[in-house]
This record gives sequence, C-alpha cells and structure tokens, in this order.
Amino acid sequence: MSDSATNGHDAARTALPPDAGDGTRAVRAGLPEPVKHEPTLPGPVFAAHFHLPGDPTGPYTYGRDENPTWTLLEDAIGGLEAPGRDDVETLVFASGMAAISSVLFSQVKAGDVVVLPSDGYQVLPLVRAQLEAYGVEVRTAPTGQDAQLDVLDGARLLWIETPSNPGLDVCDVRRLAEAAQARGALVAVDNTLATPLGQRPLELGADFVVASGTKQLTGHGDILLGYVAGRTGAPMTAVRRWRKIVGAIPGPMEAWLAHRSLATLQLRADRQNATALRVAEALRSRPEVTGLRYPGLPDDPSHEIASRQMRRYGCVVSFTLPSRDRADRFLDALRLVDDATSFGGVRSTAERRGRWGGDAVPEGFVRLSVGAEDPEDLVADLLRALDASAG
Repeated sequence: MSDSATNGHDAARTALPPDAGDGTRAVRAGLPEPVKHEPTLPGPVFAAHFHLPGDPTGPYTYGRDENPTWTLLEDAIGGLEAPGRDDVETLVFASGMAAISSVLFSQVKAGDVVVLPSDGYQVLPLVRAQLEAYGVEVRTAPTGQDAQLDVLDGARLLWIETPSNPGLDVCDVRRLAEAAQARGALVAVDNTLATPLGQRPLELGADFVVASGTKQLTGHGDILLGYVAGRTGAPMTAVRRWRKIVGAIPGPMEAWLAHRSLATLQLRADRQNATALRVAEALRSRPEVTGLRYPGLPDDPSHEIASRQMRRYGCVVSFTLPSRDRADRFLDALRLVDDATSFGGVRSTAERRGRWGGDAVPEGFVRLSVGAEDPEDLVADLLRALDASAG
C-alpha cells in the first residue's frame, strides 16, 4: 500500500481544474496522486485496527472510526456534491437508511419538531414512528407546490426529498431552505434520485445532502451504501459521532466498489436520462397510460422548477395503468425490464409500487427505472408489453 493511500486526510489528491466537466470529475474524483507501480485507485484496506504506537494521533486508529478506503470515496463524493469547496465534509454509511437516520437522530431531541414529506421514501413512516417514540413532533406535507412551507414554524429540521419517490414531484429547494433557516431550522435534502450530477442541494442552501449510494450513484445494483455531506462544523460533527456510536459503517469492499463505479456515473446518467425522456414521450401517446410523470417532459407539472435547479432530470418515469391486473400483466410481459424494486441501475427495472403498501398510489401505479439498454429496444419492449397486456 502506497503512502498516498494510507496517509488519509493528509494525502495529496489529484488536482482538477475548477471548470472541469462532470465526466472528468466523476472519473478523477477522490484519486490520490499517482505513485509509480501503484494502482490508480488503491485497493480496499481491510483492517479492524491499525498499527498505533505511542499517542493515538493521526486519522486511522480503529476500523469503526475511519478507513483509508472510505476517505478516498468520501473525497470523491464530496468533489461531486460540492466541487471546489474545502468547507464541506462527506461521511459514508452502510446504507441510505443509515445515512438518513444519522442526520435525523443526531440533530433532534425530545420536544423538537421535524417536518417530513408525506409523499417521500416508503420507509419514512417507520422513521416517523421512531421519532415520535422519542418524543419528537413530526409534521408532514406533500413535496409539490412547496407545501412544507405551511408547517415550518417552530421546526428544528426540515427534510426535503426532490424529486419525490415515487411520485416525482419537485419542490423549490432554495425557497424552502431560505424559509426554514429564517425560522432557525436545519435543512436536509435527499438527493438519491437526482444524484450529484443532477442536482447540488448544498449550492441551493441545504445544510445536509443525504443519499443512498445503492442506486444510480453506483448503478450496478450490487452495493448497499449511503452518505451525508455538509459544511464542516457542529452538525456534521454530530453526524460523525452518531456513525461511531451506532457503527453504521460500510465495508471496505463496498466502499471500493462504489468508488470504482463513480467513474462511469456521467456516462450512465446521460444515457439513462436521455432514454428516460424518450420512454416518457412514447408512453404519453398510449391511451391506457395515465398520470405519467417525468420532470424532463416540458408539460410535466414539475418541469419549470426542476429546470431551474436540476442539471439532469433522473432516470425514473412513473405512470398508472387501469388496474392492478393490467399492471401485473404488463410487468410480466416485459423482456428487457426486470420486475424488481430500487432504481438507478444499468439494467431497467419496474414494479407495481402498491404491492408494498405505504405509498399513496393507485393499484396500477408503475415506477419504471430506465437503464442503459439501447433506447429503441427498450421503447419497443415497453410498447409491446402494453399491447400484450391489453387482453
């Protein structure tokens, strides 16, 4: 292992020009300075403890606190979420839920008020129940039309998810952040669906950006990972302490695989976003498809706001078929789309969201995650499955 890989936070990093594009950043993010005969991306460091004679100074002491492989990945994600800033730190976690929990439970206490989206990630109702069990008041409002503004008074923390999952509503992050912070509240934005290449919440005024790295960030459906990024200071120190206490840490292999996968993020995102728009346009012409949502469609209710704050619209398209049976037949007829949960992978997936319960969606509601297949093949498969499911 080279010195550049093991010196952790003190290691020099490959410098990027300030105007580097997304592809350059994704490919080079978090790499140490090259060392002769060493790999460009050092291999994962598997260590529960580190050699530590004398006083315990330096970044690496025990495997639950820090790991050189995490450090490189954290630098890489930070370079995408907040390029050019040295006042932002990033922490990686074992899953997106671990990252979500770290922010919520490290920042609030009994008697505080938290505002959550009523149409967000399916597990948020479980989070709400746990917060309430700890004596935290939870208020909810929909993502669309910035409805969370109406319940902000007295809040300690505002949680935003935009675009929302699975309904794909979008809210004005800057407007909500300014309103919340004027009332003394912290603001966290779930950036899972957009990814850092689609949206940078910290630039829009958020205190925290939180995401699952399981989905499009890594894109291969083989890693559970999450992260939190925010300005260096007391709030992020509390998040780091929570990670240490709970032990919600990623394995070094997962962290290394995630860093490897970042190199293709821009390629994947551009392909998937462009194909998602073509899919949405094709579905728009089908009479059995209702409630079609994709922020990239010019006539989508969220398009105007999304165009102001997003650089890419995401790879998820949602729509409703006439019934549960019709949706199930449609999913069964697909050949290039796997019936699976989650989203953002290079292989297209779709599911009838109502099968899980918890989402306020019609029985025939379908969430489609567009992968990296040839657009013509994917569109043809979707239209053929719609025809086949009509009987």
